[in-house]
Amino acid sequence: MYGVIEGFFGIWVIIGVGYWSGKKNLFGDNGRYILNRLTFFIASPTLLFTTISAAKPQQALGPQLFIAGISAMVVFLAYGIFSRLAFKRTPGERTIGAMSASTVNAGNLGLPIAIYALGDISLAAPIALFQMSVMTPLSLSLMEKATAKGGTKFTGVLWRTISNPMIIASVLGLLCSIYQWQPPQIIMTPIELLAGASIPAMLLGFGLSLVGSRPLQRSSQRRTEVWVATFSKLVLHPLLAWALAAWVFRLDSTGQYIAVIMAALPTAQNIFVNADRYESGITIAKDTVLLTTVLGIPAMLGFAALLLHLG
Repeated sequence: MYGVIEGFFGIWVIIGVGYWSGKKNLFGDNGRYILNRLTFFIASPTLLFTTISAAKPQQALGPQLFIAGISAMVVFLAYGIFSRLAFKRTPGERTIGAMSASTVNAGNLGLPIAIYALGDISLAAPIALFQMSVMTPLSLSLMEKATAKGGTKFTGVLWRTISNPMIIASVLGLLCSIYQWQPPQIIMTPIELLAGASIPAMLLGFGLSLVGSRPLQRSSQRRTEVWVATFSKLVLHPLLAWALAAWVFRLDSTGQYIAVIMAALPTAQNIFVNADRYESGITIAKDTVLLTTVLGIPAMLGFAALLLHLG
């Protein structure tokens, strides 16, 4: 469990640096805007490409991939339906809320936890591959449609979707993975350097966003939604993953533990980047990322203890 704490500690430190930078106004008034634009349009697409293209489909294909995919999609749809009925929000806010409730931090938390807590980095591959190749394109397509300006003609939404840099990167990476082809190293070197900026820039931008803001403010009128998304992410999602692992795919105790821990990861920081980019659901994304990151360790410890008791 030390690996879990180590992974979270690194995230907290970089967010803290971002918060301190914001308090000192080191990046000026447009610091968060620049960092989030850098992340969305350059760094995250290169990270998506390098991660997906390097993945070996045969390693990721298996029960854990289906568990990750089914559980995430069920939570995504359940939150979206509940939000539409209970909160009456815009399609953009509903989509961001559903993403916050179902998208895990598979990169900068999933990988270290897979290494140190589960003992095998490849265990993070199924959920990372599903999110990057399926969830990300799907969610961004929905956001493009939800926030389309000047009408919602199919051709306009389609063009905005297929020209989205993260969707382009996901498709190209998936093609490279399927055909097991890697670009020459002279091309990959700058791509990998840019990809390395994604997570730090994302976390710094999130830290900047916390300056002058307080989570769960009554005036935001989003507290209930944030708690629903947080509960869905840290409780409902892992419980559903455990049910699938135990009753549908009949995995042993180790397989169940892997499925639950991967599903119990906090909300990915890139959800906040997406919300900021589309100017929709920013409060829900920011507060859910913060709460799930703070409560993630207790949630994982609780599920570990529960599975140990059941085993």
